[in-house]
Amino acid sequence: MEGWRLIAGALVALSGIVLMLLTMAKVRERKGATGGDVAVAGSISLAVLVILVLLVLLVLPAVAVWTVVVVVGGTVTVMMLAS
Repeated sequence: MEGWRLIAGALVALSGIVLMLLTMAKVRERKGATGGDVAVAGSISLAVLVILVLLVLLVLPAVAVWTVVVVVGGTVTVMMLAS
């Protein structure tokens, strides 16, 4: 496996974990949300993150990988600034 794939996968994983936690916090802040709702949001986010990291590490071409890194990083930045 190429080194750039490992770096991109690590960037997506770290940004994805932050994004998952931000998503769970947003769900928790909603009125009427239960702990189960937060757990479901966390589970879905984790599943999507695992699939995305595996795609980055194994399947996607270089342009798509770095596009995913930029999009996930940009999303985390916007959500952090908005909260």
